[in-house]
Amino acid sequence: MADPAAPAPLILVADDVPANVELLCDQLATLGYRVETATDGPSAVDACFAKKPDLCILDVSMPAGSLGVDDRSTGFEVCRRIKRDPRTARIPVIFVTALNDTTDRVKAIEAGGDDFLTKPHNRQILGARLRSLLRLKFATDALEESYRKLRELEKVRDDLMKMIVHDLKSPLTSVLAALEMVLDGDFGAISDSQRRALGDAEAKAEDLLALIEDLLEVARIEETSIQLDVQAIAPAALLTEVLHEWGMRLAQEEASATMDVADDAPVFHADKGLVKRVFSNLIQNALTHSPRNVKIWLRARHDGATDGVLFTVADNGPGIPKEYHEIIFRKFEQAKTPSAPRVRSSGLGLAFCKLAVEAHGGRIWVQSEEGKGSQFHFTLPVHPRRSD
Repeated sequence: MADPAAPAPLILVADDVPANVELLCDQLATLGYRVETATDGPSAVDACFAKKPDLCILDVSMPAGSLGVDDRSTGFEVCRRIKRDPRTARIPVIFVTALNDTTDRVKAIEAGGDDFLTKPHNRQILGARLRSLLRLKFATDALEESYRKLRELEKVRDDLMKMIVHDLKSPLTSVLAALEMVLDGDFGAISDSQRRALGDAEAKAEDLLALIEDLLEVARIEETSIQLDVQAIAPAALLTEVLHEWGMRLAQEEASATMDVADDAPVFHADKGLVKRVFSNLIQNALTHSPRNVKIWLRARHDGATDGVLFTVADNGPGIPKEYHEIIFRKFEQAKTPSAPRVRSSGLGLAFCKLAVEAHGGRIWVQSEEGKGSQFHFTLPVHPRRSD
């Protein structure tokens, strides 16, 4: 419903024949519209940018002036200039001309025109087409405004998240340091049960610190401010290192992990820290969303499509329904399946994996069916793409 307090829509009428302009102005005034006029191509373009009309009615043949086209094509050039500038691109354009040639209609469409009327035109038909195009424009404008506000709210949320995360990191680091000192016996002997409880607390604190690092890294990558610390990496050595670092956690979860590196898996250049965190997030994901005793496979081989390396992290867990295969790589999104255990998760790990892999010029995807485990694949080029 239109706002009764809002001004009437503004229509720009561009025509070099005063009688035509007067007729259109009278008709538009009768229909309740405000009118701005122009008598040649340059003044029509200037009026469009200065007045931001809600709709333009252009004659095809007008003086071209400085537009660099012949007078016979002035209206088309005005329309092209309006449509290719983002400030005026959504303004509907109706061509009104005495010519009724198919070629002119094609040129009008190619120039970006929204409708075409021949002279003499019927006032009721003109009014109907104006109302239709204006409804569409106002609906599009409202959608664009809603999208803009949504982006602003997302930025506020992200800025708040980054502020909170920065504030959390320092006290959490102190907590971890204190737990390590207690476990090392700096404050005296502790019993086995106390050691187990403190060890569990330390592991959870480490998980929380990893989440904070992911949040900060996601923000840095999204802002394109990340600098890759590139080094040569052998796939076999990388997977051996990953499995060694996860050995204790896998034992605690009664899980098993094996690696398989093909002979053709090439040495590649990448940010080792980021790539290891991709593996860590994928392994963490498998442990978190699977029952105990889950089996995990880490694989590497040459990727013929990109001439890089293809990594796979597979598990025999509950699997992921197909409808979630794209969603799970978005920030704060998770698959919801009745077969998966109820877990608390940020929904950030896979979003980080996607951003980290793409920062190297690679891609990541999942193959999975509910009840049949999951295979996360990601490719990395031998040399990462250069950041612009």
